[in-house]
Amino acid sequence: MSRISNLSEELLIKILSFLPTKVAVSTSILSKQWQFLWMWLPKLEYNLYRTRYVSEPPLKKFIDKNLPLHRAPVVESLRLSISDKLIIPEDIRRWIEIAVSRHVRELEISYYSENQNIFPSSFYTCESLVILKLEYMALMDVVPSMVCLPSLKTLKLRYATLIDVPSTVCLPSLKTLELESVKHKSNESLQRLLSICPVLEELLVDFCTEHVVGEFILEKFSIIVPSLQRLSLFIDDDAYYLDRYVIDTPSLVYFKLEDWNDLGHDCEIKNMPNLREAYVYVAFFRLKSVVKSITSVKCLTICSEILKEGGQDGYGGGFVFNELEHLKICLCKKYSSNVLAQFLKDSPNLRVLEISHMNRHGFDELNRMVCGNQPSHVPECLLSSLQTFTWSRYFGRRQDREIAVYLLKNARRLETATILADTWEHNVPNLRMVKELTLSSRASSRCELVFLEGHDVVADESLTEDSSE
Repeated sequence: MSRISNLSEELLIKILSFLPTKVAVSTSILSKQWQFLWMWLPKLEYNLYRTRYVSEPPLKKFIDKNLPLHRAPVVESLRLSISDKLIIPEDIRRWIEIAVSRHVRELEISYYSENQNIFPSSFYTCESLVILKLEYMALMDVVPSMVCLPSLKTLKLRYATLIDVPSTVCLPSLKTLELESVKHKSNESLQRLLSICPVLEELLVDFCTEHVVGEFILEKFSIIVPSLQRLSLFIDDDAYYLDRYVIDTPSLVYFKLEDWNDLGHDCEIKNMPNLREAYVYVAFFRLKSVVKSITSVKCLTICSEILKEGGQDGYGGGFVFNELEHLKICLCKKYSSNVLAQFLKDSPNLRVLEISHMNRHGFDELNRMVCGNQPSHVPECLLSSLQTFTWSRYFGRRQDREIAVYLLKNARRLETATILADTWEHNVPNLRMVKELTLSSRASSRCELVFLEGHDVVADESLTEDSSE
């Protein structure tokens, strides 16, 4: 204890800053030197939960007494997680006002409120605030005539309610916006929020129907942001209320779309000429609307299907992915193999191919994946560019084997083929998988075939001998 006490107060405060606030405060009993060290902490975190048989929570008394006396000139962060109903909006307003007066940079509040304003007037023009995270509260209902947070760069709302966005609100420096299960009072509220963020670069929107009920049902929405570079959009499979959405983001370089809804809502996705990476998980009838806008990608992860039956052709070709070098495709749908065939045909410069069955994706209920007809002509990428092929969770079924054999048979420049076997799912022995693919013909004499099962590696020894000659 004497050794650590010999350290400078500045260093001791630095050490305390890595501890939870409750633990840091407890060090005040160690000695007189430690008694008030915690009051210089730049980061404060308080969790106020209901305590039985008390009229006033002890932690509330502690905060009321000590927060006004806190000695740190700048509060780097204040985190309040409140589930005690004895804590009222006036209490929170008072604590936030103190934090604002200490030039707070990050504010995180979790507090359930129904149209109750918990922010003091000084908050709405706070010049120091950089990061704001809010949970379980209604926003933009009662605000001053002018709201401007000039330094705010990150805003995260979770399970919040967006009542309205007045035109007087301005977030001139906001770069990152995350909206998770946010309720919207009107169809225009999302775009109004985006319109007050002139330099927004990253947006995440997660529409979860579990928390969207009654008057807060969103029938349509738009995401129109000229400056946006990264967009992640999640639409729940129970979003029955949604009719249409529009995405217009010409500067986008990364796009992630998970639209699990099998109902026929419309989507309009305008061209993204700068797009370099995309993650797409959509129903087959929505695939064409997405594909036509992402032809500039270099790296693509996709989970969908193309139906060849009943006149349904998915996106039906007609698009060329000249820039696409890395394709990762999930084969969890019945007609996923048709998507693979189409992208091999439309991606003449593909270098890396990853096939997988993503863990979160369930099997298709209709007999699982079927293998479509092999292309009449070998795709250009197999003849001239594909170098790396990986199959994660290779089940060894007939349809899996047909695809793997076709790729090995036709990929002339293939250097590495790695098969990560899943012997449990369909009870196909690993040795059988190894024999089937090892004995299949290969277009590339340089191709190294490697099998992985757990931590085991089974190399193609015959190929290694041939290559060394």
